[in-house]
Amino acid sequence: MGDNGKSIKDCFSGITDPRDSNKRHQLIDIIAIALCAVICNADTWEEIEEFGEAKHEWFRTFLELPHGIPSPDTFARVFASLDPVEFREAFLRWTEAVKGHIAIDGKTVRHSYGNETPPIHMVSAWAFENRMVLGQVKTNEKSNEITAIPELLQVLALVGCIVTIDAMGCQKAIAGKIIDKGADYVLGLKRNQGNLYADVELFLQDCLKSEFQDVPYDYCETIDGDHGRIETRRYWATSDIGWMSDKPLWKNLRTIVMVERERNVDGEVSMETGYYISSLGSEIKQLSKAIRGHWGIENSLHWVLDIAFREDESRIRKDYAPENFAILRHMALNLLRKETSLKSIKRKRLRAGWDNEYLVKILHA
Repeated sequence: MGDNGKSIKDCFSGITDPRDSNKRHQLIDIIAIALCAVICNADTWEEIEEFGEAKHEWFRTFLELPHGIPSPDTFARVFASLDPVEFREAFLRWTEAVKGHIAIDGKTVRHSYGNETPPIHMVSAWAFENRMVLGQVKTNEKSNEITAIPELLQVLALVGCIVTIDAMGCQKAIAGKIIDKGADYVLGLKRNQGNLYADVELFLQDCLKSEFQDVPYDYCETIDGDHGRIETRRYWATSDIGWMSDKPLWKNLRTIVMVERERNVDGEVSMETGYYISSLGSEIKQLSKAIRGHWGIENSLHWVLDIAFREDESRIRKDYAPENFAILRHMALNLLRKETSLKSIKRKRLRAGWDNEYLVKILHA
């Protein structure tokens, strides 16, 4: 079940079947078998078919399967031609009730390239508190995140949320879209953004040297450490930005933030400074939580897709298949995250493959 109470079958039964009338297998059966197989460690169409055959009698308890389990070629043809926009919209219907902090970031599926096509780059929305993928849009290059992010924002329910994006998404139109959707933003800055970055950096560095004399601000510091590593983060935020010439161009811009990250690894110290703009006020605890939470998308989503799902090793490349298979992985990860009786994603996937009752538990999490 999704957060809105709808079953996966409810959400995906209305997808347009890309095949003509001469078809032996129902589309919802193909999608359901593929999703269950991906949950249980299948990475190829052949493995999905083998999983289906091994679980044939179990699948017959809730699927019609008029001609048995589809062949690998059938799975490959259907997912290569299935409209990824419809598939993604069905996925969004399943996750539409999520609120809170939403981090948007991109990841390249490295072996998804073809002879004439580059690897696909998936821009995903990650719900920090719920630890769920909310949606994704495919681009062919990382630079196209600028066009993909507004498309993803358009289909997400964002009212009351805080959206964080790294410097690639720090665009006036993107900030405006977030505000228009009823949310707030925290956007990273980089040097290639010209005057905006330079002005914010100069102002905050001058404030730091003068200890923020006559400039209202908020500050906090966090320290974490394990296995010989100590990481100290210092955050400063101020809403004293009336001096910014670009302020009217950024919808609802209220605050600028500086973050100093000091890492001490076995006595070797490195320092990094980052700058952000935000539509939130200068309450530093809220801002620091959002900024630090955004870094978590690397460990909570990208790393898990690479290590647990071996996404970068996938050689599924034909037509829409790489994008649709990426959506299947995101669906599987959401379901696995929501089932909490076991901690490890790997253990959950193995257990689901062995134990039909546990797989049902995951599907209804």
